[in-house]
Amino acid sequence: MAHPRFASLSIFISLLMVLFMAPSSTNAAALTYNVAANEKACFYLFADTPGKKVGFYFAVQSGGSFDIDFSVQDPREKVVVDGQKARQGDYVFTANHVGEYSFCFSNDMSTFAEKLVDFEITLEHEVRPNYQKPSSSQQPEGFNAMEESLFRLSGSLTSVARTQKYFRTRENRNSSTVISTENRIFWFALLESVAIIVMAGLQVFVVRNFFSVKKGGV
Repeated sequence: MAHPRFASLSIFISLLMVLFMAPSSTNAAALTYNVAANEKACFYLFADTPGKKVGFYFAVQSGGSFDIDFSVQDPREKVVVDGQKARQGDYVFTANHVGEYSFCFSNDMSTFAEKLVDFEITLEHEVRPNYQKPSSSQQPEGFNAMEESLFRLSGSLTSVARTQKYFRTRENRNSSTVISTENRIFWFALLESVAIIVMAGLQVFVVRNFFSVKKGGV
């Protein structure tokens, strides 16, 4: 007869394998796209079963005022979520219809500024597996506690990943602001230097003309 401690350990390992190694539990696509001025870029996700959870995260990393228009439509071309001049967003909704869901970014507001957008689209179907022994009508002792702990751990990992994305976005925006400020300071200093040189040349020219004496003058 197996020791209860080893039985609990085997159940724990099985749950870990199901949650983190099951290929069909979560489908994700993380991309970075440079949206040109006056461009509308769309990306698509196919939901093969109704009731699945769709996650949509995006953040404007650089360009203009770090904002962009976006919209999400279902297969029936009904708007699920949209926004204007948004810097970032994190949404979760239920795919009620089978088909392609479109995720579009529009940069019509800009005439020349490009927007670098980092986004992630996930398709999840969270189903808790039923691990019951064939000869038992109840789950093993301690199973529910470990199962709930693993799902809380999964939620905590998701929260950590989102926090990392947030800090990455802040870092990129601050870096872009610093680079933009450096460029402005450089061009302002260059323009100031040119203005000083031109003013000095004008002063020399005026002084020379003031003290110069024409030929035949008294």
